[in-house]
Amino acid sequence: MTLAQILARKAEIRSLLEGDQEVDLAALEVELRELDEKQKNLETRARLLKEADDINKGQASEARTVETFNTETEKRDQELEASEKRGQALKENRSVTVGSSSIVLPKHQATDIRPTFNEVSTLIDRVQVKPLVGGESFSQPYIKGYGTGDYTAEGADATDAEPTFGYADITKAKVTAYAEDTEELQKLPAADYDNEVMKGITIASRKKLSREILVGTGATNRLAGIFSTAATAIDAATDLGISSITAETLDDIIYSYGGDEDVEDAAVLILNKKDLKAFAKLRTDDGKKVYTVVSQGNSGTIDGVPFIINSACKAVSDAATTTGQYGMAYGPLSNYMLTVFSDMDVTRSTDYKFKQGMIAHKGVIFAGGNVVSKNGFLRVKKAPVA
Repeated sequence: MTLAQILARKAEIRSLLEGDQEVDLAALEVELRELDEKQKNLETRARLLKEADDINKGQASEARTVETFNTETEKRDQELEASEKRGQALKENRSVTVGSSSIVLPKHQATDIRPTFNEVSTLIDRVQVKPLVGGESFSQPYIKGYGTGDYTAEGADATDAEPTFGYADITKAKVTAYAEDTEELQKLPAADYDNEVMKGITIASRKKLSREILVGTGATNRLAGIFSTAATAIDAATDLGISSITAETLDDIIYSYGGDEDVEDAAVLILNKKDLKAFAKLRTDDGKKVYTVVSQGNSGTIDGVPFIINSACKAVSDAATTTGQYGMAYGPLSNYMLTVFSDMDVTRSTDYKFKQGMIAHKGVIFAGGNVVSKNGFLRVKKAPVA
């Protein structure tokens, strides 16, 4: 048995072990040990042969006493002589060999796969995550507000000042991602395409969840996004409308958010990359930048205010964005809760389309989400131009 045959048989055994069909594990174990022993013997034999060849080459090199070097002139003379011979052969209608390498060029294949741009907003990694493996739904209570004490006359009833509560309901939603590749793609190429397919399943699921944190409708089998009416903790009357990004925009957002007694300092601005560009390009009459934008990939700061880019936001600065569409959200990211009802499970199967040699990959995760604090985010929407 050759080394190639041994490696091929090992690959077949691996496929049997990864499959769902029943196999004789004891017999496969014995066979693998025998294959390992044969492989070691073949590799040892090949190594010894190589060492013997190296010794022979060394002895031949020591025995050689004279080595001839062609000068540039000699090379040109040889090329000219060869050219004359080919020309004479053509005149005599004889065949001429020009070398196969000039007809069929060698094709080489890279062993790595170059990545693309980031397609997942880091928003998914920075909101509040609550593992509830095996659950179906979750209800998070929150404070709507506290009462206010008042003066009371002698013998009169005390002033009612009860706190009021609300509840954010989070239900289970199923998010899946599916991909196929061929058995040739898994076994033959030098680059690890199969690993990229498996990795892509996770990326696709994270990409969807990161967008749904903002735009999920809250319907059956959907997350409740910050921009959704299903985010009942947010009073739509607090939404801020702007028609364009100006020198006052950031201040309007900061001081429009929160209660009457504080200016929040732990809030993050979620926006589209086009609006970030609009902040960065804004200039005063004398050409100075209005805002200092520091970018660090998907996040950064605008005049010290943290931001995260998410393409689910409609850019206020984009003419295609219509009146009423949400473009930004501002608030502490812990005010949104992403509940994970199951771990991300990625499975592989060779049963489907077995005849065609297709390998199926499927990822499944059960999750939910909602805003869990009263007016936890200030939502900024496109307003008509005045």
